[in-house]
Amino acid sequence: MEQEFAPGKAVSQAVVDSDVLPSLSTLLTWSPTYRSKAANVIAELAKNDEVRQPCIDAQLVPALVLLLDSTEQEVLLHAGRAIGRICFENRELQEELVSMGVITSLVKIMSESSTNEALVNVCLLALGNLSDIEEAKEQLCKTLVAPELVKVLRRARTHDRQETVLEVLALLSENDVLKMQLVGAGLHEALADLVQTLMDSPRGEDRSNLKAASDLIVHLLLGDESMQKLFDNGSGVVYRTVVSWLQTSNNQLQLAGALAVANFARNDGNCVGMVALGVVHHLLDLLEQHLDNGNATVQHAALSALRNLAIPVANKVRMLEEGVVERVQSLLTSDRPPVQFKLLGTLRMLVDGQAEAADLLGQERGLLQRLVQWCEAKDHAGVRGEANRLLASLIRHSKSQDVVGAVVQSGGVKHLISMAISEHVIMQNEALIALALASALNLDAVAGVYLEAGLVPALQQLLESEVSAEEVKYNSMALLCSLTNSGDLRQQIDDKNVKESLERLCEHTNPRVSEQACLALQVLCGGS
Repeated sequence: MEQEFAPGKAVSQAVVDSDVLPSLSTLLTWSPTYRSKAANVIAELAKNDEVRQPCIDAQLVPALVLLLDSTEQEVLLHAGRAIGRICFENRELQEELVSMGVITSLVKIMSESSTNEALVNVCLLALGNLSDIEEAKEQLCKTLVAPELVKVLRRARTHDRQETVLEVLALLSENDVLKMQLVGAGLHEALADLVQTLMDSPRGEDRSNLKAASDLIVHLLLGDESMQKLFDNGSGVVYRTVVSWLQTSNNQLQLAGALAVANFARNDGNCVGMVALGVVHHLLDLLEQHLDNGNATVQHAALSALRNLAIPVANKVRMLEEGVVERVQSLLTSDRPPVQFKLLGTLRMLVDGQAEAADLLGQERGLLQRLVQWCEAKDHAGVRGEANRLLASLIRHSKSQDVVGAVVQSGGVKHLISMAISEHVIMQNEALIALALASALNLDAVAGVYLEAGLVPALQQLLESEVSAEEVKYNSMALLCSLTNSGDLRQQIDDKNVKESLERLCEHTNPRVSEQACLALQVLCGGS
């Protein structure tokens, strides 16, 4: 192999000024004897930014691309290095390279020269630079790049080689077709083996590759087809591997494991299967491990997984029977908004349609106090919204007088009224239904709070607003009718002249809204 030299900027500029580049182009094209040396010279010159554009102007790139069909590894190595350096951070030229067919050449070289570490590295670097171009990914789909890259990963022994191939694999896995090809080539198994090799290493560089490899496994699960293939009814290598990560002491693997479970839990069949296999207890153990000053990111991911697992009705029942609610409530002391947000969402999913659970939770004084605090969270709209929604859910799903009384005592009713006039239609309807149920179940307990918190003016605002959704208007009128059995609320309805608002809605274009308005008007007039 020719020795490399490293010309300084002055030397490189002198070469450019002497008009040598066109001569090098001639050597590349017409001189089999010197083309390797010429490519090597160009590669070294192109280390300097100032030389790259003159190389392009001298039409060296097309001549170098032709050399990628050579059978001489020395020529391939220097041509690949030269092309990579000239095209570095030049998007337009990189796109031209792709259109010139270099992708196929790179994969072929990597396959046929697999024992030449330097040449494989050049191909990897080139693929890394080109693989974020959509046309490049489309071309790669038609090659055997997936099995080649998996072989390279399995052979990689140094940190740098592992890092380079992991970066290329991450780029390629963004394409769904390539993702399935990589899975078909056994990438997931190679990654799991690499993680196993690196997981106990104290070296920082190994930890960075451990993160890249475990993150890539999670990324493979983002596609529905690849996720289902890797789950394999709970017996897949990846599923068993990520569950084992939940039980390690490595925060990165715990995080990746929880994220992977959350991704597997994207359909009911997988969710039911995973709960039956006992994954819930591993997630709960993980949460408790990070309870006191633990890793909030891991807690967030574990709660995301639990929430997804709780979506199927069959799982709600089983998870409630296994004490999930009691164990996740330990996180109520958390002062981290992302954890608070996911905790509230998980609890809301668990009580959805579960009257007994909603009844028990709805009378938990500590929980209600915390919910009311979070309903006032000014710095985190997500936490505030989820706290309100859980409060409404406890009433909606328990349909319990005792829960209504507990919510009143905790000071939660005013927050439900604020929720009813929020910007989000789903939240508005949930609040209106909860308030209507509360008045139907225990009007004596809520009438005074409704009066003090201004429920009637809020409902009138919703009825008269041009931007209120039709469903919101409908539910507002249903709630209004339920208030007429309270003398004080009835008086406020009359004082605010809500009848006029209803009369206008009797002419509404939506027949459901107009019928409800006329019905509400009859209720009000009938009680006059």
